[in-house]
This record gives sequence, structure tokens and C-alpha cells, in this order.
Amino acid sequence: MRVSVDRDRCCSSGMCVLNVPEVFDQDEDDSLVRLRQTSFRPDQFGDIRLASQLCPGGAITVVEDEPAQA
Repeated sequence: MRVSVDRDRCCSSGMCVLNVPEVFDQDEDDSLVRLRQTSFRPDQFGDIRLASQLCPGGAITVVEDEPAQA
């Protein structure tokens, strides 16, 4: 899973921080979203997807990894 944030689309609602505070934070200066980490544990995937869906500005993009080909 890859996660990116678009600070230009962020409206500072804080929904991401409320849902996954270990992954998302808000900048102290402008309250815009920022990522706290760049690699994620599988047990965080569901919460990260939910935070992306709940983001009113659509500032969080989640890209699922391709399944490994055998």
C-alpha cells in the first residue's frame, strides 16, 4: 500500500488524525495533513482506507500494491 497526501486539497478537518494518529498528523503552522510514516503495517490498512474515504477534501490517496505474480 502506498499513501500520499495533497496538502493543496486538505481542508484541515482532522478526520485522518482522529482515525489513524500514528499515520497522519497536522502541521503545527498551517494545520494541513502530513504523513508521519511511509511504510504501513497490514493491520493499519483498513483504518488508512477509511481515513481516505472520510477526508472531506479528498487529500489522501491510497494506492493498493499489485498482488505478487507467481
